[in-house]
Amino acid sequence: MTPDSSLSSVTTTLQQGVNPLARINPAAAADAQQTAQDFEAFFLTQMVNYMMADVQTDPVFGGGPGETLFRSMLGQEYGKALAQNGGIGIADSVVREILQLQEQAQP
Repeated sequence: MTPDSSLSSVTTTLQQGVNPLARINPAAAADAQQTAQDFEAFFLTQMVNYMMADVQTDPVFGGGPGETLFRSMLGQEYGKALAQNGGIGIADSVVREILQLQEQAQP
């Protein structure tokens, strides 16, 4: 199914006054939301870690293997925090696609 045909089928359904996601189990919708948020957090973690890779350490108090480990954990927590507070919109798109696929899979 192409994105255009998928969009047109959802648009037609909405014009008929039927919510295309109404048949989705609320628990499945919550799982889809959590999965989408986790995906966005992972993506943002990768972005933050890449940005922090070129930041030089303080020569007096920084450096060493402990800081390398700490930086990766800090990047992971930044990614989670960004995703939990709205993120950059990736989770919204992902959850919409997941729910649409679940709706299409139901008889």
